[in-house]
Amino acid sequence: MTTEVHTQISAEELAHTFEESEHAPVDLSDYAFEDWLALALFWGMTLAVFVQFFTRYVLNDSFAWTEEIATNLNVALVFVGAAMCVRMSRHIQVDFLYRYLPPKLGRILATVIDLIRIAFFAYGAVLVWRFMDIVADEQMTTITLPKNLAYSFVFIGFILMCFRSIQVAVANWRRGYSVLERPEAFDAPLVAET
Repeated sequence: MTTEVHTQISAEELAHTFEESEHAPVDLSDYAFEDWLALALFWGMTLAVFVQFFTRYVLNDSFAWTEEIATNLNVALVFVGAAMCVRMSRHIQVDFLYRYLPPKLGRILATVIDLIRIAFFAYGAVLVWRFMDIVADEQMTTITLPKNLAYSFVFIGFILMCFRSIQVAVANWRRGYSVLERPEAFDAPLVAET
């Protein structure tokens, strides 16, 4: 069993560590459109949940629309957030089989998986588009907004996932391997403690 060691420092020493440290420049280049859209959806959902909580438990007079808005924003967040996972190859994947396949066969199978993923997201977008056409005249239950507003984010999510899966497939083809074949190459680098 290891014991923790806590070195005592004074308040003045602590204050100087903030003054002396060099601040690395902020780099937002790793973030894409879907990251910012997901952030906006998350904060919109958070606001709706807060209003729901406040009106229900503080005012004892709940706004009925907050639950529907929060639910629809949660669904939108899931599908837009899924595009982030596609871009970063962070969806759940089974790479166990690739350890035992010959490299050429593994490369072929990974390419087939890339093509299936692209086709799946494209087909999902088509199905959501058709569904949006079916419910085009329907309104939400508690507020007079079209249901298509909620489903449009699902459609956008599928389009983004399809687009990002095409980008991932092209990158895999250029690189010569995918996350399935070499998962260790996609792990986050370990930061050495100083």
